[in-house]
Amino acid sequence: MATITERVAARRAERRTATLPYALLVPAAVALAAVSVYPLVSGIRASFTRFRYGRIVGSAGLQNYNNVLHDQTFWAAIRVTARFVALAVTVETLLGLLLALLVVREVPGTRFIRLSLILPMTVAPVVVGVIWRLMYASGTGLVNPMFAHLGLPMPDVLSHPGTAFYGLVLVDVWEWTPLLFLIILAGLQSLPQDPIEAAAIDGAGPLRTFFDHTLPLLSPVLFVGVILRLIDAIGTFDQIFVLTRGGPGTATQLISIYGYNTAFNFTQYGKAAAMLISLLAFVLLLISAAINMMRRSARRTA
Repeated sequence: MATITERVAARRAERRTATLPYALLVPAAVALAAVSVYPLVSGIRASFTRFRYGRIVGSAGLQNYNNVLHDQTFWAAIRVTARFVALAVTVETLLGLLLALLVVREVPGTRFIRLSLILPMTVAPVVVGVIWRLMYASGTGLVNPMFAHLGLPMPDVLSHPGTAFYGLVLVDVWEWTPLLFLIILAGLQSLPQDPIEAAAIDGAGPLRTFFDHTLPLLSPVLFVGVILRLIDAIGTFDQIFVLTRGGPGTATQLISIYGYNTAFNFTQYGKAAAMLISLLAFVLLLISAAINMMRRSARRTA
């Protein structure tokens, strides 16, 4: 029979074993707090602070948020951001789905095709901006000579508001379609095959099988991929800063670019912080709504 000393030692060992996983998380938690929590808290504090020439001069209360709500340029940037996100994410989702459907079958060369498709996503966004800026350059780029060779008028993409906006959408589609492609491909590979095989046995064609069985089964994966991409696309900054810095005029001035200009060009740090904290609150509401929709969908299908 174990003595009291042995039982106490055993209990201490159990406690150490139980707390070890949490202790191992401490370095990661400290790093996360340093790079995420502290900047967030500082941003929230700055949004209620009044600055002058880059220095804190007092409390602003809700004045910075009031200035944001009455700023027409802010709402114009919101509209540009909404157009950019809606168009880019829609095209990326459709292309990613199409490419995943083409690649999901194991055929010769599939591995090389997959590697080629995901390469754009591995390039740093700043480098992507530099590459496409060189391609769009009117004198030395590839786009204008290509149009000239086809007998079409040279667009000079980044010099005109309309073409600059769609040029940036093209860059985003090129870079981030691989993300949705990978998510959808993983979803397709994990789908149960029994309903699809049963539909084929019943004589259903490929299109009917896709819309009646594959797409409904794939919808949760599609939903998650689209939400992730929406959240990321709202904060797009690097490529646009390198390519146009929001120009010509305000044609490509997304909310991220306008926030940067407000803080570092106009030195309105409090207003910029209020602007981006408001954007963060919107993104959190979007995430919450998406999670609730997923839960309701799961309950209906259960």
